[in-house]
Amino acid sequence: MRGARVDWTVPGGLAAGLLIATVTAPVGVSGAVFLLPVQLSVFGVPNPAVTPTNLLFNVVAGPGALWRYRHDGALRGALVRRLVLGTLPGVVLGAAIRVFALPGPGVFRLLIATLLLPLGLWLCLRALTPSHHRQPPAGELSPRTLTGLALAVGVVGGIYGIGGGSLLGPILAGRGLPVARVAPAALAATFATSLVGAAVYALLSLVSSGDVAPDWWLGLACGTGGLIGGYLGARLQPRMPERALRLLLGTLATALGALYAAQTLS
Repeated sequence: MRGARVDWTVPGGLAAGLLIATVTAPVGVSGAVFLLPVQLSVFGVPNPAVTPTNLLFNVVAGPGALWRYRHDGALRGALVRRLVLGTLPGVVLGAAIRVFALPGPGVFRLLIATLLLPLGLWLCLRALTPSHHRQPPAGELSPRTLTGLALAVGVVGGIYGIGGGSLLGPILAGRGLPVARVAPAALAATFATSLVGAAVYALLSLVSSGDVAPDWWLGLACGTGGLIGGYLGARLQPRMPERALRLLLGTLATALGALYAAQTLS
């Protein structure tokens, strides 16, 4: 633990986790992907410790939204099972790549910008377009494609400490699935992969040098704020129309893509 930073890290982490999770939980995003630049720029968490710290945030914050979605019966169905089972092996592989191959943050930023910026803009455009002018949705992915997508997202999540909801949510919503169905499944996959990923990083920290272990104070503080915010966000979701949810998801994806595009070009 980095004790010298506890005094301001705890309240700052609580506030950051609460705000981010409240906004992102209704659309199936844990918020870890938005927390990543805050950790690096504001709290000064070193690489690669930022990755397990993000996973710790997801582990602590996840039950808040999931408990609410379970209470509403939204965690049942094949989509939840396929996303969870697909992402779990991916996050183990991603964690090993992160520790031993140490890919730089530039690759991650470019990947996020290339994927989320156009996808977010498209989701916003569809949400704002009158229904009679929209093209019909592409429909659900096949079970094999869905599992492959979840596996790939799990690898990315293991490398960069994001649960995958920020990627799965926009992709599945873009295929025409209702956000109210996508959000619980994406958050369930995020929680499961983060739990496994955090355990893998804890083990890898025993056999590798450098800052591999998480920043415990920051991760727990952000996670506690996220626990409360996630519950509040999940409780708000049924009160939000599908159009508003899609617009929120598209806006979040666009903002994140633009942020990482700017960082890549700078």
